[in-house]
Amino acid sequence: MNPVIQQVTDRVAGRSAASRAAYLTRIRRDGADARAQGPARAHLGCANLAHGFAAAPDSDKPALRGTAKPGVAIVTSYNDMLSAHQPYETYPPELKAAVRAAGGVAQVAGGVPAMCDGITQGRAGMELSLYSRDVIAMATAVALSHDMFDASLLLGVCDKIVPGLLIGALHFGHLPAIFVPAGPMTSGLPNKVKARTRQLFAEGKVGRHELLDAEAKSYHSPGTCTFYGTANSNQALMEVMGLHLPGSTFVNPHTELRHALTAAAGRRAVEITAHGPAYTPIGELVDEKAIVNACVALLATGGSTNHTLHLVAMAAAAGIVLTWDDLSCLSKVVPSLTRIYPNGQADVNHFREAGGMQVLIGELLDAGLLHADVMTVAGPGLDRYRSAPELRDGELVWEPVIGSSDLDVLRPVSDPFAADGGIHVLCGNLGTAVSKVSAVKPEHLVIEAPAKVFDDQLGLLRAFEAGELDGQDFVAVIRYQGPSANGMPELHKLTPPLAVLLDRGQRVALVTDGRMSGASGKVPAAIHLSPEAADGGPIALVREGDVIRLDSAAGTLELLVPAEELARRSPEGRPLSDAEWVGTGRELFAVFRRMAGHAEQGAGIFGVSGAESPHHGPGLAFPAESGSSHLETGRPLPAPSGAPR
Repeated sequence: MNPVIQQVTDRVAGRSAASRAAYLTRIRRDGADARAQGPARAHLGCANLAHGFAAAPDSDKPALRGTAKPGVAIVTSYNDMLSAHQPYETYPPELKAAVRAAGGVAQVAGGVPAMCDGITQGRAGMELSLYSRDVIAMATAVALSHDMFDASLLLGVCDKIVPGLLIGALHFGHLPAIFVPAGPMTSGLPNKVKARTRQLFAEGKVGRHELLDAEAKSYHSPGTCTFYGTANSNQALMEVMGLHLPGSTFVNPHTELRHALTAAAGRRAVEITAHGPAYTPIGELVDEKAIVNACVALLATGGSTNHTLHLVAMAAAAGIVLTWDDLSCLSKVVPSLTRIYPNGQADVNHFREAGGMQVLIGELLDAGLLHADVMTVAGPGLDRYRSAPELRDGELVWEPVIGSSDLDVLRPVSDPFAADGGIHVLCGNLGTAVSKVSAVKPEHLVIEAPAKVFDDQLGLLRAFEAGELDGQDFVAVIRYQGPSANGMPELHKLTPPLAVLLDRGQRVALVTDGRMSGASGKVPAAIHLSPEAADGGPIALVREGDVIRLDSAAGTLELLVPAEELARRSPEGRPLSDAEWVGTGRELFAVFRRMAGHAEQGAGIFGVSGAESPHHGPGLAFPAESGSSHLETGRPLPAPSGAPR
């Protein structure tokens, strides 16, 4: 193993020892009961069980009444509005048939909400997006709470859906779980053309009709959007964590191979129950090594910055404390191996054709950058994931894939696109932030310029349209956009106007306590700034014209104002009150604003599983035990926000 990878893994394990041990004790107790007592539904009372199979088809009722066949829950994010989730319409009958053939019985246990950040960008609904991750986790728990099931098949693709499903499933950690992907749509309008059309629209050089035509040619059919944003980063992480069947991540919907892989997932779910030959509880599978593997894959592919939040939250659900410092340390030794839009012009279909996840995983394994000795839903060891699926005479087989077929898209560790990972952690007197540098030109990595301060993104958009930002260098500061202020919306609407100014030769950057989309690219940005303005973070002290230095290469973010001057300042601006934060259902989520943790803690309302003791409070604490990288760097881990406002 690369020594830094091993050191970070050991540090995570040491920091998490108490909470992980408590978590494992709980799920191992439940797992031992499951192995000893047979299928879960056998222990329900007769009235309870009758309710559980009343609506089942007559062909399944004998199995559900009996106590021999394991039950498999299908938890789905299907809806027919969103392209990524529309293919799931046909999955339940396919999965039920496969489970039945393997000697089990499957039921759709529940659905989870699936909202699209692409639709809600710049709208009030975007302020519910990050909160929806925790709603999805709770909905997954509701589905599994019926105690009818011995394994689960999780159907989700995009943004908050996959992290939410995983968090929920990990709270039933004794149950095996397999994620069943739907795959990306086929390639449409080239990404370079789409991005250029967006900038032309921002400049007023093309109209709405031309822009809509370009967008419709880009997003044109069922399947995941083909750029490498949060959705496809989700998929890559699930595969490298061993939660997908090998090679199933980027197979297009409604193809023979996609159907074969879906059926194979159903069969495998039966095999890995406590009553099958290869019991694989998800809480054991998702361990410290799997979490570090996911971090490495994110960095090597220049994945979505949203995962600096989601990985922390997913790890916490398994009793594991992951920090941004861990990601920063890993980024220094993990090379960038892919160029997928927005980090290049290729899409995920081109990536798969070049060798895809199999070549990526093989390269990282051979370089000692991934842990090979892990559990996966396909069996022990990550080496299985060097092989890609194919149909041979109608039979599903896996064949090894060796070497990239397109070095413009996927490179070996010996010849990377960059020597370090695509995500950097920035620190300074403004706090701690994240910067995605994989798509930023080297000459734009450092900027020192006066601040332009806005308390919402609409203020910047109006200033751009009025020409007030023309002909000057500046750092745009957008504050009161954190999880406690308004749900930490993505600010992707800012990318086209800032990109226009960048292309005109102005030096511009963004600093915000909000998020940027996984699709954001060439504009230098320090995002997820913590602590946020609504919790008294220093970003609330920034004044118009203050000079800010953002150095993504060195990992620093500084407000160049004397400390004594800052000490005399009071925060400016404020988040909306609950009475003002209404409409589009936002008022229903006011409790999330009051309970949301800091961005460094995953920006959610849950804490670390296994840390729900009186010492840690009501499950919200992220303990900074001995060995915490925050202690090592002298920075305190921020406490979760919980005070009503």
